Amino acid sequence: MANVHHDHDHQHGNAKDRELKSIVRYIKIAPRMWKSAVNNAVVDLIDPQPGETVIDIGAGMGPGVMRAARSGAEVLAVDPTPFMRSVMGARRLGSRKRKFVKVVDGAVEALPVHDGGADALWSVNTMHHWNSVSAGVIEIARVLTPGGRVVLVDENFADPRHPHSEQWHKRHGDSDHHGFSMVDATDIGDLMSQSGLCDVVADHRDMAGRPVIAVTARMPH
Repeated sequence: MANVHHDHDHQHGNAKDRELKSIVRYIKIAPRMWKSAVNNAVVDLIDPQPGETVIDIGAGMGPGVMRAARSGAEVLAVDPTPFMRSVMGARRLGSRKRKFVKVVDGAVEALPVHDGGADALWSVNTMHHWNSVSAGVIEIARVLTPGGRVVLVDENFADPRHPHSEQWHKRHGDSDHHGFSMVDATDIGDLMSQSGLCDVVADHRDMAGRPVIAVTARMPH
């Protein structure tokens, strides 16, 4: 993956994700993070092709990464949390498709990829963790090649139709999602347009039978 570059000078991502209580929570919900129908649907929407370079932002335990690797695309699993990178690294080593996967430190605000180095990228359930949505969108626009595509999805746990809605409300009440601000699809869509992306669709929809907040777009040719 010649397009990858490294930045060792900063800790990326939201500091709360590196706290012990967050790691404990991730372990508790590991089955949901290991295999995800929403991740599958997002990767299918991205439709990675052999020879492409694609990025999973906030790859976590890698359900989207492993699905994308089956396509023959080179998959960059970007995550700011050392614990998640360790899990993803172990999962990669156990996969027959490991040669297509690279696990790296990074976040949406600091993607370890050269300008125009990505054919597609996606994220699932990470937008509410971003330190700066505006900086993240600018970075997405920087790394996408002409014609590159992006799909950003957060499950809407606050929606009563979501299977984990009751648990979410018990845990958070009326507070911010996981201690972070809920994303606004329209705002992110506007930022995408302002950053030069086209065919922007930002809405609330159902994906894999669950309510989600979704933004899709592409870089003009």
